[in-house]
Amino acid sequence: MNRTSLLMSTVVLLGACTVGPDYDGPPTVRTVGVDGFARAGLEVDAQAPSVSEWWVLLGDPVLNDLEARALAGNPGIAAARARIEQARASLRQESANRLPSFATQATTIQARVPGLDLQSGPPAGTPGAPGQNGERDTLSVYNVGLNANWEIDFAGGQKRRIEAANAQAAASVANVQDAQVQLAAEVARAYVGLREAQARLDLVEHQRQLQQQTLELTYQRYTQGALALFPVGNANAELELLKSQIAEASADISVLKDTLAVLTGETPGSLDQLLSEVSAIPLPPERVAVGNPAALIARRPDIRAAERMIAATNARIGVAEAARFPKLSFTGILGLGGRDPDDIFDPGNISAIALPQLQWNLLDFGRTAASINQAEAARDEALQRYREIVLRALQDAEQSLARFGQQRSNVAALAQIKRQADTAADLNQQRYKAGAISQIDLNNSLQQSQQATLELNPSIAALTNSWIAIHKSLGLGWEE
Repeated sequence: MNRTSLLMSTVVLLGACTVGPDYDGPPTVRTVGVDGFARAGLEVDAQAPSVSEWWVLLGDPVLNDLEARALAGNPGIAAARARIEQARASLRQESANRLPSFATQATTIQARVPGLDLQSGPPAGTPGAPGQNGERDTLSVYNVGLNANWEIDFAGGQKRRIEAANAQAAASVANVQDAQVQLAAEVARAYVGLREAQARLDLVEHQRQLQQQTLELTYQRYTQGALALFPVGNANAELELLKSQIAEASADISVLKDTLAVLTGETPGSLDQLLSEVSAIPLPPERVAVGNPAALIARRPDIRAAERMIAATNARIGVAEAARFPKLSFTGILGLGGRDPDDIFDPGNISAIALPQLQWNLLDFGRTAASINQAEAARDEALQRYREIVLRALQDAEQSLARFGQQRSNVAALAQIKRQADTAADLNQQRYKAGAISQIDLNNSLQQSQQATLELNPSIAALTNSWIAIHKSLGLGWEE
C-alpha cells in the first residue's frame, strides 16, 4: 500500500469516529438519608414541594406583589437572561460552522511577467494584447460568481464544540433559575425584616409614651418630696434609651424599604407608599414539604448548572484532541468570466475552481498535548466543584431544617412568656382601677407586656426566615 492510499484510509477511518471521552453523567455523592433529611423534625413532610411561588403559602398579598415585581424587573435577572441569549447564539454559531459557507465574489486579475509566456493574453487589439514582437507576458482575467468553503470534521472536533456550547447554554438557563431562587429568598427576608421593624417601632413608641408619663409622675413625686432625685434620673435615662430605639427602628424601616425597591428594579423611595401601611409579620405554615436529598440534588439550579459545566469541560477535551488529526477543507469557485470584461455577461463562459487542502500538524512541540492536559484539568476541576456544590446544598438544607425546629421551640417559649406578661398586665389594670396600685406601677406592668412582645417578634421573624431558608436551600422559587 502506497503512502497516498494509507493517508486516504486514515481519513476515512477518522470520519467515522469522534475523539475525546463520552460524557457519562456527574459523580455520585452519597447522602446519609436516602428517604429523608437527617435534621428533619416532626413538622417536616417528606412529600415533594412546589417548585415555584412558595411565598404564597405565607398568605401576604403585598409580599406576593413584591416577588412578582422582583422576578420581572430585577436587573440581575435580566443580565442572567442576556447571558442565556449569548450562550444560545454561540451554540447556533458552532452548529453553523459544520456547514459550508457561501459568498459572492468579483475578481479581476491584471498581471505582466516579462520573460514568461502566459499563453493566455487577451485578443489582439485589446488592452493587454501581446506586442508585435509576439511576447505574451501579460494576463487579464475577469470573473463574477460564488465561492464556497467547507472544512470536513473528520475527528469530531466540531461535534464536541457543539456539545460544549449546548451544555454551556443549559448551564446559563440553570444560572438564571438559581438567580431567581436567590432573589425570591432575599425579597422575602427583606420583607419580613421590614414588618418586624415596623412592629418594633410601634411597640417602642407605645413604651415611650408610657415612660414619658412615668417620668412626669416620678418628677411630681420628687417635687413633693416623696422621692429622691435618683429615680427621676433613671426614668429619664429609660426615656432617652427608648428614643434611640425609635430612631434605630425608623432607620431600619427606611433601609429595608429601599432594599425592596432596588430588588424589584425600582429606585429607592418608589415603594414607600406601598409599604407604608403596617402589617403583621407573616407566619409560615405549621408543616413544610421538603422531599428527599436525591430530589434536592436533581432540583437545585446551581447543582444542575455545575453538572452542565462538567459536560461542557468534558466535551472540550475532545476539541483539544481533535487537533492531533488532519484537517481537510475544500474551497470552490463557480462563476462567469474570461479574458475580456464582457465575458462575465456570457452564460457560456462558466469557470470552476476546486481547491482541496489537507493540513496535519505532525510536529507541534507538545502544544496539542498541553492543550489536552489543560482541558482534562478543567474537567477535573468541574467534577470537584460539582461535589462541593452538592455537599454545601445538603448542608444548607440540614442546617435550615435544624434552625426551623429550634425557632419553633423559641417562639413557643417566648409566646408563653408574653401570655404571662399580658395576664399580669390585665390583673394590674384591675388593681389600678380598684386603687390598689399606682399609675407608675401600672405603666411598668404594661411596659413589661410590650417588652415581651418586642422579644417575641424577632423570634417570629427568625422562624419565618428559617422557613424561607428551607425553600432557598431546596432550590425552590424558579420558573421555566
